[in-house]
Amino acid sequence: MASIYRCSECGANLNLNTVHLYPPDFYFEAGNKGTMSFSTVDTTKFIFEKEDKIRPFFETINYWGIQRKRTKLKCHSCSHLIGHIYDDGAPMTDSAGQFHFGPSQVIPRAPRYRLRTKALRISPET
Repeated sequence: MASIYRCSECGANLNLNTVHLYPPDFYFEAGNKGTMSFSTVDTTKFIFEKEDKIRPFFETINYWGIQRKRTKLKCHSCSHLIGHIYDDGAPMTDSAGQFHFGPSQVIPRAPRYRLRTKALRISPET
């Protein structure tokens, strides 16, 4: 069943398609808690704002660092923060990875659009 995803602040339709929604049990290094992840979004509905912070960050035990580079996704209508873009999506190639140990940082990864569930108003399509 298809759903309509709207900004929780202004109610603008974000034109997200459930076909591009990753399953909730799909593993990502940056985690999934309190978020929904999409493989693609309608770029006309969002404002993209680069973020580059030099300070420690911890997402999960295996995903942490000193410098965080990511892109904020904001609603195009009201500039409310909806989520972030991460580079830990599906591998962009079918390669088995370096030394056949599986995908790694060497293999380019597809962007993952991680949207906060608190920032979305979800209603069934009628």
